[in-house]
Amino acid sequence: MKATVATSATPAAAPAGDDLIRETSTRDFMKDVIDASVDTPVLVDFWAEWCGPCKQLTPILEKVVRAGKGRVKLVKMNIDNHPEVAGQLGIRSIPAVIAFKGGQPVDGFMGAVPESQIQTFIDKIAGPGGPSEIDVLVAEGDAAAEAGDLAEASKLYAAALRLEPAHFGATVGLAGVYVTAGEFAQAEQFLTTLPATAAGDPRVAAVRARIALANLSSAVDDVLALEARLDKDPADHQARFDLALALAGKDHRQAAVDHLIEIIRRDRAWQEDGARKQLLQFFEAWGPKDPATLSGRRRLSSVLFA
Repeated sequence: MKATVATSATPAAAPAGDDLIRETSTRDFMKDVIDASVDTPVLVDFWAEWCGPCKQLTPILEKVVRAGKGRVKLVKMNIDNHPEVAGQLGIRSIPAVIAFKGGQPVDGFMGAVPESQIQTFIDKIAGPGGPSEIDVLVAEGDAAAEAGDLAEASKLYAAALRLEPAHFGATVGLAGVYVTAGEFAQAEQFLTTLPATAAGDPRVAAVRARIALANLSSAVDDVLALEARLDKDPADHQARFDLALALAGKDHRQAAVDHLIEIIRRDRAWQEDGARKQLLQFFEAWGPKDPATLSGRRRLSSVLFA
């Protein structure tokens, strides 16, 4: 499959200079905020090291601003190091976010508000934004990957990464293409370029689960030998479990689910609930919308709560 996957994109860390997000000082405030807001709205995040809510808010602000692809910029100002501007604006409680547009403060909010509220605030300041060129490329890449066209998906993701080398969706998407192609080391290489905070993202977890599943599947006996063992002894749960892994590795998802459900039906406690745990790993790897996941969840519920 190596010839199937485009290789023009290589993993890249976030660029050292970030045009969308930066720290500022009293000296640079005019350039970084007042002047810059003439062309693009600028959000100023007033914060301090000792402020717990600030540490909750800032990562969410950064995420939403980056997702906006240039609709607004974010400038962070530590009020302990640079108290003058906050004092001039009458800010007495942090976190505080003030939006500047056309060189003037136009709106703001205080406190660690949720992501949806930040998005609404940005929409109010910058106006609703349509999909960017990168968003279109990634969406088309996702569609191609789902359709099984790995060559087209990899080209689209690679094109997005050329425009923005650290783009999250394109990086995860291309890692998933490499997993499908059986090139797990390359997939892992792309995943290592993501920030540590991405570890809990469901898309990253799904790719890692697919890699783990592939590694497990490659370690078991062949399907025919396992089926022969089950023919001799239908209660051989280990053979049935290994067969489920082997079938999942060959992408026979429904059959893999069938065997794990059968183990749960016969002996829920086997290997400390091992069949159910493995079934949940299948669901994570395949994604919540996969037909085998949807069917498997319904059947698992009927077995557990019958």
